[in-house]
Amino acid sequence: MKSTRDNARELMKGYCKVCPVCNGKACVGEVPGMGGLGTGSSFKNNVKALADIKLNMRTIHDFCEPDTSVNIMGLKLDIPVLAAPIGGVSFNMGGKIEEIDYISAKLKACVAKGIIGCTGDGVPDFIHQSGFTAIEEVKGHGIPFIKPWEEAELYMKLEKAEKTGAKIIGMDIDAAGLITLKKMGRPVTPKPINKLRSIIESVNADFILKGIMTPDEARMAIDAGAKGIVVSNHGGRVLDSCPGTAEVLREISKAVAGQCAIMVDGGVRTGIDVLKMLALGADAVMIGRPFSIATIGGLQDGAEKYIDQLKSEFTQAMVLTGTERADSVNFTVLYT
Repeated sequence: MKSTRDNARELMKGYCKVCPVCNGKACVGEVPGMGGLGTGSSFKNNVKALADIKLNMRTIHDFCEPDTSVNIMGLKLDIPVLAAPIGGVSFNMGGKIEEIDYISAKLKACVAKGIIGCTGDGVPDFIHQSGFTAIEEVKGHGIPFIKPWEEAELYMKLEKAEKTGAKIIGMDIDAAGLITLKKMGRPVTPKPINKLRSIIESVNADFILKGIMTPDEARMAIDAGAKGIVVSNHGGRVLDSCPGTAEVLREISKAVAGQCAIMVDGGVRTGIDVLKMLALGADAVMIGRPFSIATIGGLQDGAEKYIDQLKSEFTQAMVLTGTERADSVNFTVLYT
C-alpha cells in the first residue's frame, strides 16, 4: 500500500494529508476536505472509541482458516465490509482525477473482491450521475445513497437510483445540515417518521437508513420500514461533540437485533476494527476515508490492495481471538 498512499498524498495535497494514522487530528475543521466539522471531536471520538477497545487473545483451538464471509440483506460478502458512500472528488479530495473514474474504480474493486460499494450524492449533479453510471457498469452491484433533499429532487433521484438495477437503496439522513451543501444553496433537512415511511414505501427496493446514533431512532427506522440501518455520525462532518459510533453501537444493536441489518461506520481502519464492531453487534461495517485514499492513489488496483489488506488483518484477528465465523462473532471477543 505504500506507493498507493504516497501517490494519494500527492494527488490530495491541500485536502487530505494521508496521515500514518487517519485520526482526524491534522484535518480539524477542514470541511470541505476530508476533515471533521468544528473541533473535529466527532471524527476523533470515532477513532478513539475503537482504539480504546481491547481484544481477548485465544489460541487454544483447532482452526486456522476462519470463515470471513457474511450474508446481509440478500448479499453474500467475502468479508463483512462495504465501501461507504463518499463522493465529491473535486472539492473533498483535490480534483486530480475525475469523479466517474474514482467511483467506477471503487465499485469495480469491490466486485472483484466479493464485497459491495456504495455511491454518494451531492452538488454538482455529476456526483450522483457518476455514481449511478458506475452502478450500471457493475450490473447493479452497488448501493446508491440519496441525501434527504426537498421532495421534487428526492423522488427524482430515487427513481433514477432504481433504474440502475440496484437491489438496495439508502438515504444518509445524517447528511441533514451538511455544511458543504448549505454553502452551495442546496440544503438538506431531517425527516419525520411519517415522511420516511412514505419515502421508503415509494421505492421498489430494500432500504437502508444511514445516520442512526440512538436506540430510539433505530426502532423508529424499523417502524418506518427500513431493512437496514447504519450507525453513523457522518464521519464527524455534520455535528460536533458526538460520541464515537463504537460507544453507542452495542445499545443500538440490543434494541433492534434481528429486526434489521445493522451496519456501522466511523473510524474503522483495519481488519481488527472490523472484528471489534462485529463483537459490538454489527452485521457488517462501512469504511469511508481509507477506501477513498486507496482509490485516489491507485484507482481499482489501489482499492483492491486495501481490501486484501483488510481481509488479511481480519482473518488474523479472527484466528487469534478464537473466532471461527464472521457471522457469529461473540461479545466475549472483547476484553472488558
